[in-house]
Amino acid sequence: MSERHLEGKVAWVTGSSRGIGKEIAFQLARKGAKVCVHGSTLFSSKAFGEAESLEALARSIEKETGSFTTYVVGDLTDPGVVKKLREEIESSLGPIDILVNNAGGDIGVKGVEAPQAGKPERNDAVFIPIEDLRKILDRNLLTCIYVCREVVPGMIQRQRGVIVNIGSISGLVGLPESVIYATAKAAVHEYTRCLATMLRPYGIRANVVAPGDTVTERFKASRPLDEKRMQTSGSLERYGWPQEIAATVEFLVSEASSYITGQVLRVDGGKQTWPA
Repeated sequence: MSERHLEGKVAWVTGSSRGIGKEIAFQLARKGAKVCVHGSTLFSSKAFGEAESLEALARSIEKETGSFTTYVVGDLTDPGVVKKLREEIESSLGPIDILVNNAGGDIGVKGVEAPQAGKPERNDAVFIPIEDLRKILDRNLLTCIYVCREVVPGMIQRQRGVIVNIGSISGLVGLPESVIYATAKAAVHEYTRCLATMLRPYGIRANVVAPGDTVTERFKASRPLDEKRMQTSGSLERYGWPQEIAATVEFLVSEASSYITGQVLRVDGGKQTWPA
């Protein structure tokens, strides 16, 4: 592949104000795509000190990569807002070729400013508060579905496009905590398989990247860290890093993966080795 093999493509990365999503946006822009970053508010990037604003982040990406970058702001749990944002992006950049649904997180109604960076205090299968349960399902599953419902019809019409939905290895194993988050991500995995099956006749691919424990600023704020796992090379018994997730997304939106669809690809250093 050439260094800028995504030149001429338009990419929308949801939930890209910080963390993994931000790194995905940088990576696609480095490879030549015109990129739209997204956050639920203009200042989502400030929550963990990753940028002053979405506008500042977009300018930073553009300056580093040389690829045109813009931003949109809105609540993806509202289908009307999703429609408006899609129209705004396509008016500014053109039809969306690459969709990365990264918006999500194990974040309850109090938001990321709450203790443990927003994880509900009761976060199990039974005692999680209903309002947190609904928020986590909305944030992780419905945002993915609403954005796909808005973007995919244009891809079908043009008979081109690629979708990568960000799942989680949490959605592939039973857990005593973060249960609704795990349930939502498992649903994202299955929704993507079904979407991929539907889109095969049109040559449109849809896959899932399922990260393991990945070091972001929010990750560091949400739990105690195991310093032995903070290394970046040598052993695979370590945390992952956002760049490793972003590189996998790049592969899945490139022509190098032209015959791959409907798959859930773990990026977890082999923490899980059983079938997905």
